[in-house]
Amino acid sequence: MLGRAAAPPALAPAVQGSPAHVARLVKIAIVAHLKYPIAQPFSGGLEMHTHFLASALQSRGHAVTLFASKGSSATCEVVEVCPPTGTAVDEASEVRIDRAEHAAYGWIMDALAAGGFDLVHNNSLHPLPLLRAPAIAVPMLTALHTPPFEPFVDGVRARACDMTFTAVSKSLAAEWTNILEGLRIVGNGIDLDAFPYVSKPSGAPHAIWTGRLVPEKGTHLAIDAARAAGLPLRFAGPRSDTAYWTAEIAPRLGPDVTYLGHLSHAELARRVGEACVALCTPR
Repeated sequence: MLGRAAAPPALAPAVQGSPAHVARLVKIAIVAHLKYPIAQPFSGGLEMHTHFLASALQSRGHAVTLFASKGSSATCEVVEVCPPTGTAVDEASEVRIDRAEHAAYGWIMDALAAGGFDLVHNNSLHPLPLLRAPAIAVPMLTALHTPPFEPFVDGVRARACDMTFTAVSKSLAAEWTNILEGLRIVGNGIDLDAFPYVSKPSGAPHAIWTGRLVPEKGTHLAIDAARAAGLPLRFAGPRSDTAYWTAEIAPRLGPDVTYLGHLSHAELARRVGEACVALCTPR
């Protein structure tokens, strides 16, 4: 366990792996969001990105520690802080989870302050790491993966003048313009060993869509677009919103629209390589 901070109830961390063999060029802490485990099959792109970031930095000889929810895994040291928090089903459970998540990030920040890290890479999308960043006394980089939303934006405003922020696209950077000026853009990388390039599609021509099946990802728009183009669609991802599936996805299923399920990483890469075109429809 890193640091000497007392963990809050039900949030005691479990550490996987040992850093003893790591060449300590730089000691890097990566703070993940806690909604879903950073593990296969990935719940979405942010989970995949965080996994590859941690593993790639570790492979370059850095000593990397990933702070994430239970069930997470990577080739670096993993500190499992709490159960995944993306399970709210009603207002009461949402309040309970918010409190647990706040306590978990508080524990992480205590561990970072005591852990002797050289750099913190913040992927959390939570305001508390930003608000408490001055206490860790080492540089923190925060990657912006979403448009502004409360209360995360409160933390960004608090650190706008004394922290490095990056955005994953030009369009996303534009949405943060009123809060952050001169935002650096660093696109999400792709591991070409995990996603090998395939020059020719295979099978009957079709499109592919992947992601969490939730309204903000626009799966129903991808179905409508593929159908309007006369191109069969295969789509994959976790059914994270039952109401959305029932109202918008299930009625659109048919011979030309196939749900592949929540695929393993290797199977997802294979399916993407087979398709003629990938549809990306975040709203």
